[in-house]
This record gives sequence, C-alpha cells and structure tokens, in this order.
Amino acid sequence: MNSIVLLGSTGSIGVNTLIIAKRYNIRIEALVAGSNIELLNQQIAEHTPKTVLIANHADKHKVNHPDVRSGNEAILTLIEESSSPMVVNALVGYTGLAPTLKATSLGKRVALANKESLVVAGEFIDMSLITIIDSEHFGLWYLINERPVSKLYITASGGAFRDWEIEKMKDAKFSDALKHPNWSMGNKITIDSATMTNKLFELLEAKWLFGTSNIDAIIEKNSIIHALCEFKDGSTTAHFAGVDMKLPIAFALQGEVTDEILPPTDLLSMGGLEFLPIKASRYPIWTIKEDILKNPHLGVVVNAANEIAIEKFQKEQCRFFEMSELILDAYEKFSDVKAKNIDEIMQIDNEVRTYAK
Repeated sequence: MNSIVLLGSTGSIGVNTLIIAKRYNIRIEALVAGSNIELLNQQIAEHTPKTVLIANHADKHKVNHPDVRSGNEAILTLIEESSSPMVVNALVGYTGLAPTLKATSLGKRVALANKESLVVAGEFIDMSLITIIDSEHFGLWYLINERPVSKLYITASGGAFRDWEIEKMKDAKFSDALKHPNWSMGNKITIDSATMTNKLFELLEAKWLFGTSNIDAIIEKNSIIHALCEFKDGSTTAHFAGVDMKLPIAFALQGEVTDEILPPTDLLSMGGLEFLPIKASRYPIWTIKEDILKNPHLGVVVNAANEIAIEKFQKEQCRFFEMSELILDAYEKFSDVKAKNIDEIMQIDNEVRTYAK
C-alpha cells in the first residue's frame, strides 16, 4: 500500500490510522475531516496531503493548505480523482455510505470503520473489496482461519449503563450515556453502545462479511475478549487483545503484520472473566435481533430511525428508553420494505427519517 485517502482523519480511528501509516511509510494522498480544524492543521503539517476536505465551507480560511474543499459531494469527486488504491472510511453515520459505494465502484479497496455502510446497504456492496476496521470482526477473521465454523460470537462491553438500575436508566441524560467504562470514542458510537444498537449493527456486518446468520453477542465487561468462534468439532477459541484499534488498522493497511503492534495481553492482571447475556429488559433493541438477522435488508430502517432517535435524545426531546421505542416502532411500520437497488435504499432512508421525526 503506497498511498491512501483517509476519510474522518480527526476521529479516533483516523488518528490511529495516521500513526500506522507513518510507521509503514504509507503516503496520505488526501485528508477528509469535520470541524476539528486545529487537529487537522497539525495532521497537514505532519503528513503533507495533496488535498484536504472539511465539512463546512465557512471554515476553509482556517485550514493551512492550498487545496481545501468542502461538503459531502466533494468527497465523491475526491475519491474519483485519487490515485490511491485504498480509501480508509472512518466517517460516522449514514454519510459514510456514498463514499464506500463510490470507492468500490472504482475497484478501490475500502478499509471500513463506517458500520452504517454495511448495515444500510450490505447487499449492494462488493464484499471482496472490504476490510473491516473493528476489533470484533477482525477477531472473527483472525480466528476462523478456514476451519469449519458452527457459530460466531462477538462481545459487548455493556455500555455506560450496564451496572445501573433499570429504573434509574429511564432518566439518564445524554451526558451520562457518554461516560463509557472502557474506552473513549465519538458521541454516536458511545450512545449506540449504551442502547446496544452498536452490537446489533455489528451482527449485521458479520452476517455480510462471513455469510452466516449463526451469530450472537454476549457481554464481557473487561473488553479483553473481542470475538469467539465455535467450531464444528465442538471446540471454541477466543481472541484476546487490548482495547486498541491499531491492530485491525495495521492488518487493513498492510494485509499481513508480523511485528508487534500491541503489548501482549497480561493474563495475570486481567483477573476473572465473566460472560453475561444481553437482556432485552435493559437493551430493548435486542428484541429484534433474530428477526433482523433473517431480514438484513431492514438495516436501513433501523439505522435511519436510530440517527433521528439520537438527535432527539441529545436535544432532550425524548428519554433514554424512548430511543429504542422509536426504532422498534419504525421497524414494525416499515417491516415490508425491501430495496431493489441503492436508489430505493436512499428513498427508504428518507421515508423512515420523516416518519421518525
């Protein structure tokens, strides 16, 4: 990999991608960022990209670069113009879908940290060009190793409210949901972790990636085991690694990695391991888990309703559990939709958002 285009450079995946790219002398052809211009300028100084793109036109004058563009449409043009064989897509939310489709349509590889691309449109994406940047899916890929598998498991931390009384959760605020016990990521993914929507999305991604519906998720509070594989011979293996995205990123950029990316897991300091079920009483979204694995085309409905629900929760227009209620209501309302192409995906997305609002 001689050069990459990096979408979402100032988020945690973007920052770690730049660390790995520097380590392996991978050139950064273009940086795409949101509104953290201060960090972006530091990245420009260090990595000298050919092109830079930001979210808001009004911020252009603050960016220290001769070629600064803005807006979602410009991302697609930038991908088209680029000579890099790989696009790292670490954009958050539905915004990330169009760049994934554009890159794959041009035969470029996509190192994908944007869950929503596969959740919304997995059926229409060329999976042979996708490498997922996610500790759970990376763990599964690492473990499967061409052996016959009977069931796949991913783990969940349980989110910010896993130890709260359910009564207390009803009154939880947006700021409470951002206090994750194990890691620091962006707002959306942390909220999705508290509702368990994040894990539902990861099950859908795993379905598209590994071609099976025999997938489940369990809570492992330490976030040390990210994935487990149950094989047809009756044995089960687990993938242990620290909470650090540099490992999946290194494999996505390099294909194969033989040098040490993370310090080895210290088994003695880990203490006991405990696996717990994900209960619908605490995570109501889990009631549709079986159904959505049978009907993965409904991911577009869940995603659109979820993005509106998070917006409402942030603006204090709904309570914590009402987010899941809103999603489940939309899921029932649109249960018979099935997109035949990407245009219909966009139409359904629009209709669900309008309904959820």
